[in-house]
Amino acid sequence: MTATTDKQAVSTATQAAATPKPADSVTFIIDGVETTVPKGTLVIRAAEDIGIQIPRFCDHPLLRPAGACRQCLVDVAAPDREGNVRPMPKPQTSCTLEATPGMVVKTQHTSQSADKAQQGIMEMLLINHPLDCPTCDKGGECPLQNQAMSNGRPRTRFIDIKRTFPKPIRISTQILLDRERCVLCQRCTRFTKEIAGDNFIDLQKRGAMQQIGRFDEGVLGYALPDGANQPVGAALEDESGQPFTSYFSGNTVQICPVGALTSAAYRFRARPFDLVSTPAIAEHDASGSAIRVDHRRGVVVRRLAGDDPAVNEEWITDKDRFAYTWQTAPDRLTHPLVRDRLADGSRGELRAASWVEAFGVAALGLAAAKSEGGVGVLPGGRLTIEDAYTYAKFARVVLGTNDIDHRARPHSDEEEAFLGHAVAASGLRVTFGDLENAPAVLLAGLEAEEEAGTVFLRLRKGVQARKVRVFSVAPFASRGLERLDGTLLPAAPGTEGEVLAAMAGGTTDPAVSAAVEALGADGAVIAVGERLASVPGALTAVLDLARRTGARVAWIPRRVGERAGVELGTLPSLLPFGRPVADAAARVDMAAAWDAPTLPETPGRNLGQILEALAAGQLKGVVLGGLELADLPDPAAARAALEAADIVVSLEVRASDATALADVVLPVAPPVERAGSYWNWEGRVRTFGQALDSSAMPDHRALDGLAAEMGVALGAATGTQVRAELDQLGVWEGERLAAPSTTPTTPAPVGAGEAVLATWRMLLDAGRGQDGEPHLAGTARKPVARVSAATASAVGVADGAPLRVVTDRGAIELPAVVTTMPDHVVWLPTNSPGCAVRATLGVDAGARVRLEQGAAPAVTTDARVEEEA
Repeated sequence: MTATTDKQAVSTATQAAATPKPADSVTFIIDGVETTVPKGTLVIRAAEDIGIQIPRFCDHPLLRPAGACRQCLVDVAAPDREGNVRPMPKPQTSCTLEATPGMVVKTQHTSQSADKAQQGIMEMLLINHPLDCPTCDKGGECPLQNQAMSNGRPRTRFIDIKRTFPKPIRISTQILLDRERCVLCQRCTRFTKEIAGDNFIDLQKRGAMQQIGRFDEGVLGYALPDGANQPVGAALEDESGQPFTSYFSGNTVQICPVGALTSAAYRFRARPFDLVSTPAIAEHDASGSAIRVDHRRGVVVRRLAGDDPAVNEEWITDKDRFAYTWQTAPDRLTHPLVRDRLADGSRGELRAASWVEAFGVAALGLAAAKSEGGVGVLPGGRLTIEDAYTYAKFARVVLGTNDIDHRARPHSDEEEAFLGHAVAASGLRVTFGDLENAPAVLLAGLEAEEEAGTVFLRLRKGVQARKVRVFSVAPFASRGLERLDGTLLPAAPGTEGEVLAAMAGGTTDPAVSAAVEALGADGAVIAVGERLASVPGALTAVLDLARRTGARVAWIPRRVGERAGVELGTLPSLLPFGRPVADAAARVDMAAAWDAPTLPETPGRNLGQILEALAAGQLKGVVLGGLELADLPDPAAARAALEAADIVVSLEVRASDATALADVVLPVAPPVERAGSYWNWEGRVRTFGQALDSSAMPDHRALDGLAAEMGVALGAATGTQVRAELDQLGVWEGERLAAPSTTPTTPAPVGAGEAVLATWRMLLDAGRGQDGEPHLAGTARKPVARVSAATASAVGVADGAPLRVVTDRGAIELPAVVTTMPDHVVWLPTNSPGCAVRATLGVDAGARVRLEQGAAPAVTTDARVEEEA
């Protein structure tokens, strides 16, 4: 700028400082442009708002300012006490500097000194940076590349040998570190501390030798807190330190501004400019996180977090990021299969068939089963909106039954009443933003980090901002609850209803009373998990507690299709949008919409009752959609029920235990090969497009073809047709299902040598949704058996020694971990490697099991801690 321009800027700034403005806003000048921003706005954000680009590496809008890289230096002048605008002696980092009234900022666009300072920083960063852009995974989308060209010197003055390190360092089985590329921006370390709370990567050493590395107590000078997560037994290739174990570690790869952190799954697989990107929605939990699918030549090579401030902001779990290979696994079904009946009436082997033949066989079998006893429909919990609606319509219009239930997990009539009364057609009642800003959140039957990772991150953000107090009704304080600074309200399995009822009815327990008082604040939330479904009286008590305190209730299931099933009628007592099956007006309403003469009047059987009816011969057939037998309360009983059915039609992506028992298998498209929409737990519709070209049919199209073969025009051949029909349906304004009124029951006393089983699924386990990704599987927490000190002593098992959990069906043996929890309780992960609770033991949470000493040798203390993680 010329001297005249400088004087004009100072004059304008002086006038701006003297002009009255709202108390919560600030007016200042940047590159000669006067702008007004909210008080507390960083200069770098204000520049973005008016289209001025300032280079940066460490700055990230969701992380606290650090000023670590110094790349965003600008010249700054500000009024002194007398109002004279005086320049600061040195350039300032715009990512840490808040705008103040009358401030004058000059970026590299208008200041030679700022431009020179930025060039100097860039030159320093490149001194030891390797020239491996052609092989670096970040090449083509690297801010360092871009800013070296736009804000760096045209030629290097460095002539010495660059510093090098051994590479790559495996800081986990999934995350690899190339230290010489690191520019010490600290984005990764700040993310792990501020967002995830997993402090397993940090700055190490000082001065020229400072680097990012695994958490090393000896180098960093302080120890991990007791009970912190120690992980996986993968071989590590560098000096001692803790591996980077976190459900959210992949986010550090995405926010790394250079190629220092890379993922083992994507490394050297593609160049960014070779990829085709498609916005999508993650399918692994009910959060509906925005993601981006990158594919090359018809193959998905990576998934990234999408930017959606209302839902997941810019973060996703590692399962959402890396667990996509299941959709193209070797056991993927590519053509219909039909099972022939042998001469003696027994079932033969499945064989390949055409769609015409498969539809014909399925239609004949279902028609016969319908006339001889009836057909049940078990769609499973992975449904899109389009699929859920079509399954509900297919059951009522084509099969003439209300025997439909998508809940492929423990469930109850009380839960069904709760869902129909408090969840169906409730709209966007509680959101992620509400959780983040709530004064208190009670987790009831929900382990947020394991069952809804995005919910956990939002809660932790609120806790870090000192807005949210978290309480949890659970058997013990998990590591996730500890990182939420949460308060445990101890409850043995089966007693959650008693604890919640005591909260609703008044209690003298100080901790419980404090939780009730906190829930009375405006905006408090009770977050209910699906585990309460099998606890008598728990959901009734939740509604009573909500009425007493005024807290809002949010139901947060584990699977992505659960809310769509509730909303669109895949429950035996509900029609779409909260219409009760037993309400004549509701049936007439839906019959008119579906162009059906009548609809079945009596509420149908739930999943457990459908399987019992199949085993007893009361139902003759069943239609399955994405049903995994291992998810059911009793997989062995479910297998027997399917074997007894006259006709089993399975719509599935991959071969499974269910398809092995089916008479007709109809292959359907995985999410990446179809367009559709999910309904997340909030009640927010999450639409996604088709990433890969495919001829595979979605469930709704396969059902439409099957219905046509049975002589019914279902009108669900395309997603557009289904959504148009949904748009014509209004929310039910009549009576809803009555609220549940189940009384909590007191569990029977536990006998000698017995314990009550507590269990829930881990985020990373033996589920088929993460098949084919060994790097991700290596970061899973290894299964352990948790018991109290008194329980372990009664069995004669020491901490770290093998503990055997036994039923009449089978036994599971795991290392014991002594934990602060109620006596006579044992916790096991539901479906981790070597610990399939339902398939092996034949029981679920709340059941009685026997405890015995294990036969395997005891593990060492270090190994026990590793197993615990």
